[in-house]
Amino acid sequence: MSHIFPRHSRKQPPMVSHGDGPFLYDTSGKAYFDGSGGAAVSCLGHSDAEVIAAIKAQVDKVAFAHTSFFTSAPAEALADKLIAHAPKGLDRVYLVSGGSEAMESALKLARQYMLERGETERRHIIARRQSYHGNTLGALATGGNEWRRAPFAPLLMETHHISPCFAYRGQEAGESLEAYGLRVADELEAKLEELGPENVLAFVAEPVVGATAGAVPPAPGYFKRIREICDQHGILLILDEVMCGMGRTGTLFACEQDDVSPDICAIAKGLGAGYQPIGAMLCTDEIFDYIRDGSGFFQHGHTYLGHPTAAAAGLAVLGRLIDQGLVERVNPMGAKLRAALNDAFGDHPYIGDIRGRGLFLGIEIVEDRETKAPFDPNLRLHEGIKARCFEAGLACYPMGGTIDGRQGNHILLAPPFIMEEEHIGLIVDALTQALAPDLLRG
Repeated sequence: MSHIFPRHSRKQPPMVSHGDGPFLYDTSGKAYFDGSGGAAVSCLGHSDAEVIAAIKAQVDKVAFAHTSFFTSAPAEALADKLIAHAPKGLDRVYLVSGGSEAMESALKLARQYMLERGETERRHIIARRQSYHGNTLGALATGGNEWRRAPFAPLLMETHHISPCFAYRGQEAGESLEAYGLRVADELEAKLEELGPENVLAFVAEPVVGATAGAVPPAPGYFKRIREICDQHGILLILDEVMCGMGRTGTLFACEQDDVSPDICAIAKGLGAGYQPIGAMLCTDEIFDYIRDGSGFFQHGHTYLGHPTAAAAGLAVLGRLIDQGLVERVNPMGAKLRAALNDAFGDHPYIGDIRGRGLFLGIEIVEDRETKAPFDPNLRLHEGIKARCFEAGLACYPMGGTIDGRQGNHILLAPPFIMEEEHIGLIVDALTQALAPDLLRG
């Protein structure tokens, strides 16, 4: 009997034995292609010799030193490399252990920054419906996924939400994609008028929405308009790139493709590629300078900040992504995978949309392609799809609640950047089995 508290108390997953490239193997010897990188984590697969060597070398020196006493060479080098390739204006790096910690750090820094400026009334956070920003209470409150929020609603701080930029669901007939993007971006202006801009800290968004909606990219010009509104009212723009960043969408930072720079950015997942738990919060020099020249310290912290071994892993991962050009593989490979998905499922009676950027792709499942009506959520289609894919040797990330936290289903694909063309067939074949129309109809 296991004493592990599992994610699902009525399901017993197989035990993993080892990983090799883009595959994971259970103790029976069965291979699974890691088509979602866990949760968009394992961008380098599961046996990268350079990252493993970097971890071993660091452990031989010092595994851990608390940042209240020491900094470390790998942490300093990782911060330098991140800033060298970060969007314009970002200048400081706060290393944590994962995405939720990065987002909590971002939210608390936003508040302290405003306090240091003397703008003590700024307290409201605005985000988007159907967003996900982490599972700690502050990050969960900021996220707009009602299914995740509902059980803990009495514990959550007050936050505010506007529409997502979700063209498949929100673009009106006769409306251009650009006009749609500007329309939903202007909801931020309306929300600021409602709350009073002088009372608002920040607007928070994922450049490409991940788990809750399935790789939803923004409309052209959307984030330019958001940045303009934030600047006009002195609102911080916090971009959550925990899932979509670190090359996943084809550039190291996802927001590069929308030609905007945030005031604060959260990254994780692909930063450590699963070899160590690590994340980071990046901020501008202006924000840091207000802290430095004011109280002098950020009133926040976690035990494993700047963990030397995790930082050594992150530095090695960045070396593979940037110096060895693995990010440059993402868009070409992603285009081939998307083309194969379009060929296989473009006319599928229950596939409404295939979307995304790079190797970050979503497939939305609908009962009626014409009306885009979803299946009855009580059918829990995503659970059956996940089980059938897994049986066929594909680990992927199906989810329910695509539309509003309850209705809709999608599949998220986020395979390792090291995948080859031959692996595309494995993905498509497994999905073809799992998405057989008679199985979806039940």
